[in-house]
Amino acid sequence: MAKKKIKKRELGKGIAALLSNMDANPNPGPIETEEVIKELTNNVAMIALNMVEVNPWQPRKRFMESELNELTESIKVHGLIQPITVRRLSQNAYQLISGERRLRASKLAGLTEVPAYIRIANDQEMLEMALVENIQRADLNAMEVAFTYQRLIDECSLTHEELSQRVAKNRTSVTNYLRLLKLPPEIQNSVKDKTITMGHARALAGVNEIMLQLDLFNKVVNNKLSVRATEELVKSYTSPKASSAKNAAGRLPDEYMRVQDGLSQMLEAKVQLKRKSNGKGQIVIPFLNDKDLNRLLDLLENEVL
Repeated sequence: MAKKKIKKRELGKGIAALLSNMDANPNPGPIETEEVIKELTNNVAMIALNMVEVNPWQPRKRFMESELNELTESIKVHGLIQPITVRRLSQNAYQLISGERRLRASKLAGLTEVPAYIRIANDQEMLEMALVENIQRADLNAMEVAFTYQRLIDECSLTHEELSQRVAKNRTSVTNYLRLLKLPPEIQNSVKDKTITMGHARALAGVNEIMLQLDLFNKVVNNKLSVRATEELVKSYTSPKASSAKNAAGRLPDEYMRVQDGLSQMLEAKVQLKRKSNGKGQIVIPFLNDKDLNRLLDLLENEVL
């Protein structure tokens, strides 16, 4: 009797460039090396969360609650962008290899299934070869390269230095790619669809505050700024002189910060409260698309009523 196929879902333009929606076969027969490489790098499927068990040898036991909550809120809006990695144990059982924080946040976000790279048992060397070969493709965007670098670090236990040697890139270049993974999903998606370039994203990654990153990102897109102009814009906000002026003039009083945090939690969005010295101000509520806007309107309407 034929094995039941794992349900696949279109994962979006970015990840789809890496994937070919192949069936998850944990025990391939005697096939050619090129086919194995293709399967290892392209094999992603949607799997049920209740089929995934955590790795008992996971070295990381504690996760910062604030980071976990922030990722949870992001997943509620955007879904899980970066797949977890699992090893198939049986037809309906998988063991987590990497991505425990993503797995926990997905559960907290109420997801029932997540995208996952499905690994073949004892395929460490083959996986490394497959991933290294995969990033040599010319059609990968910067986010796909960053995801692949992170997989090499997580799944092949490579340091940044070892990774730079494997992919024949200097360590600074590798680090710049990995920093892109810390950018908000809106900016990551813009790199995938080529709204902005790697250079733009690298400049924005130098900003520590998410709301400021998004604010500058919108300025870059709306004004069609060049990479050099983006770097100058970021510098104007992050230089010591600019930071001092901003802290002196733009620091919200504690009571306003509490209001801002309360609105962010209520709306599940990064609300920004802006207040001038004369008492006037704005409440800025970003939304991702029409669906997200309607979600926010429903929440606000329910609060008013």
